[in-house]
Amino acid sequence: MTWTVTAEPHDSPVAAVLWRAYYTEVSDRWYLLHEGRPTDPDELEREIAAATGADLAPPRGRLLVARYAGEPAGTAGVRLLDASTAELTRVFLYERLRGRGGAALLVRAAEDAARSLGAGRMVLDTRGDLVEARALYARLGYEETEPHNDAPYAEHWFGKRLSRPG
Repeated sequence: MTWTVTAEPHDSPVAAVLWRAYYTEVSDRWYLLHEGRPTDPDELEREIAAATGADLAPPRGRLLVARYAGEPAGTAGVRLLDASTAELTRVFLYERLRGRGGAALLVRAAEDAARSLGAGRMVLDTRGDLVEARALYARLGYEETEPHNDAPYAEHWFGKRLSRPG
């Protein structure tokens, strides 16, 4: 079985299904850890509707979709914060497909997309309970930094200088 990663419109049906899966997983993990319950369904719908992903559209962003054996498997988003800094967001793979190299492939493709947008640095934020994500970023050369935003659930911030290919 093989992986592919391609750009996808942020508002495509594939993107919508993957965004719902991503948001449901990270939201449920937070609520289960902090309140002992899954996300309230009404809150889930409001938050999914509010985060359209329009900031991941060209010319200042990209949404990438990984496919495994041709089937949608995960996402990574890139958006320019300024002329030289891009932010990595919405990194997600379906749980059943984790451990097969897809996450690293997605992040590397996102780095390539950031370079194509003119960025020389990638930043991201994540939560403390997302230990798998933090381990992935460290393995791929990201280093913890001072906060670059005040996102409500951000607890760890990372950055990486993007070298030019070749």
